[in-house]
Amino acid sequence: MLIGYISDEDDVALHDVAVLLEQGTEHCATRSLANGAIHADVAAGDYTITLVRDGFSSKRVAVTVDEDAPHRFRLLSDRLVGFMWPKWVRIGQRAEYRVNSPAAFRLDLFRYGWEKEHVRSYGWCDEHGPRAMSQITPDLDYTQTGVRWNQTGYTLEFQKHAITAPERSGLYFLHAKTRAGNFFSFPWIVSPAAAEASIAVLTSNITWNAYNNFGGRSNYFSQDGLRPQPTVNARQDLLRYTKPDTWPFEERAAPLSFERPELPSCVPEESRITDPIAGRMGSAFAQGEWRLLGWLEREGFQYDLYSETELHFGGLSLDDYKVLILNTHPEYWSREMYDRVKRWVNERGGRLMYLAGCGLYAEVEFADEQTILCRREGEHTLRGESEAQLLGVAYTHSGFQSGAPYRVLDASHWAFEGTGLKDGDRFGHESLHERCPGGASAHELDKIDPHSPANIRHLAKGENPGDSGADMTAYETPSGGAVFAAGSLCWTLSIPIDDGVSAITANVLRRFLR
Repeated sequence: MLIGYISDEDDVALHDVAVLLEQGTEHCATRSLANGAIHADVAAGDYTITLVRDGFSSKRVAVTVDEDAPHRFRLLSDRLVGFMWPKWVRIGQRAEYRVNSPAAFRLDLFRYGWEKEHVRSYGWCDEHGPRAMSQITPDLDYTQTGVRWNQTGYTLEFQKHAITAPERSGLYFLHAKTRAGNFFSFPWIVSPAAAEASIAVLTSNITWNAYNNFGGRSNYFSQDGLRPQPTVNARQDLLRYTKPDTWPFEERAAPLSFERPELPSCVPEESRITDPIAGRMGSAFAQGEWRLLGWLEREGFQYDLYSETELHFGGLSLDDYKVLILNTHPEYWSREMYDRVKRWVNERGGRLMYLAGCGLYAEVEFADEQTILCRREGEHTLRGESEAQLLGVAYTHSGFQSGAPYRVLDASHWAFEGTGLKDGDRFGHESLHERCPGGASAHELDKIDPHSPANIRHLAKGENPGDSGADMTAYETPSGGAVFAAGSLCWTLSIPIDDGVSAITANVLRRFLR
């Protein structure tokens, strides 16, 4: 009978896994097939099943075998990978490092400003048993439930790996490295216990989670949950490719848990803040957002860092700050977040800097503090209005994955003061974004639309093909509030290395801080 299917953490079918089924004194041995299927000549009932394959963490599971309900087994590969849990804390709070490694590793804490600042070492992490730092993932779809590391066998308090957050807000990374040289870094967002600066910066951690495919799905494929069988070939098996533009859910996707590693957030060990960002996803994750935070420190601007979840759940008091900055790609927001920021800007004189692209475009709900439910992109079904009514601009797909500099349209505006830029001049030629090179107006781009405020000023335009470039804009509200929008995902990926982007951003910040 068919016992079930076995896959790795990417939900890719695993063949030739050694499988042992035990029931009392009886046992049956078999191996998985090319599609991950496990067949055995046994009767239905309760079994202890052992799963072993080289290059993966072995495990035992208790399973009720039922031919009408094949079980979905999961094994975790031997890659070095980790995350903090919780991923966001306040100064002085504690969190666990959760790392999967088949070998001992050294763990060090760094604060990422203009330079990587070593904070402290936690020494070598190992245990007495063989491969004791390897984690065990649960079966089934743990993109919805979380990976639940540091649970099985972690019975002693010191084995929980809890550490205390430093006494300074910022973006921190844990560096894990084995004696063989394997390396992985993972972020930790540390917020202040109370406001310490005049500037609050939001990480786009909700968007990181929506794009995170650890466990075999994200909000971009298999949105309604894992398929009944694991993937053999993505282009043949996944609806994203077999039925393009299909969103297989009506109102909201299946849950996505924050309790998972985020591979695109890993910053290479020797990477510096002015180095290009390799790969497809890293620019929109923590390593991309680091570029703005380091620039703020280089220019002498003090800031407090928050996760977006703090804004959603009321942990960020906007009235304690003069300026709120959105960084890189805050695509997924909740209605509560949108309403709080809009009221702050329109009614209480808040100043918003939108240094990003494709922001506030997709709606999320929170099932709890650890889990989001994504709605379809661009539907605005929760707030019922265009993001342009707050940001001044809104995303369109034109110009997607192109890159270009900006052209000045309104050099008389104070944003250009002291830059020497005149109407028609270009700036933003340099970018760290390797996926869409060409300039600061790149990858995903926002434009003025019919819902933009009537008093909006159009300051500059990206020179992307077909007039598809980002619109750089500003407007003010009767309450004294103001919004500046760069309209490009790559704005802050240019800021450490492009003088024009740097000077304009600094002008806006100084004006907003007055």
